[in-house]
Amino acid sequence: MARQPDRYASFPMLQEHEVEGVDYRIRIEDRLSPVAIIAPHAGFIEPTTSDVALEIASDIFSAYCFEGLGADRAHHELHITSENFDEPKARSLLATSSIVVVIHGRMDGDDPETSWVGGLDVALRDLIVQALREGGFRAVTRVKGEPLAGRAAGNICNRGKRNAGVQLEIPRAVRDDLAADRERLSLYAASVRQAISRYLLMLEAG
Repeated sequence: MARQPDRYASFPMLQEHEVEGVDYRIRIEDRLSPVAIIAPHAGFIEPTTSDVALEIASDIFSAYCFEGLGADRAHHELHITSENFDEPKARSLLATSSIVVVIHGRMDGDDPETSWVGGLDVALRDLIVQALREGGFRAVTRVKGEPLAGRAAGNICNRGKRNAGVQLEIPRAVRDDLAADRERLSLYAASVRQAISRYLLMLEAG
């Protein structure tokens, strides 16, 4: 079943009709890290993406979550597509972040077990796929022309200081599994965090 079009094309449009603290909330931890973990469709918009993002960030990386608070609301009502997501606190954090990893939830479709990893930061993308597989999870790269590949320059994952980041699309079945099993969530997050740490060492080494 296809998703309905987003109700709002930008954050200012959303802000005109929705109330912070009632309809949505913004969670941000700016740890002055070069790495930002972002969940722009969190809370009840794409369930469990907050948990994944915050677990990856731990107390090391900066984190941002835009969370829908209405459990009974449809996905499209507070969903602002990645290329249009312009909430000011998110923009500010992105402006100071060299490495950006954005956590999304996707529909299971005919592939309910695989995380799709895209974005313009190809090296980090590949490291994350490798690390997830090493952790016992299914993951594949998404390349130009494939759905949810995160290749557009305006995609939120590609709006950090280096204009290249990673988009992680996690199917609902995997998210439900992570929500029900804290150890699995910790392992999933640790796998992504390990890939980021490897990448930071690569960048430092030149």
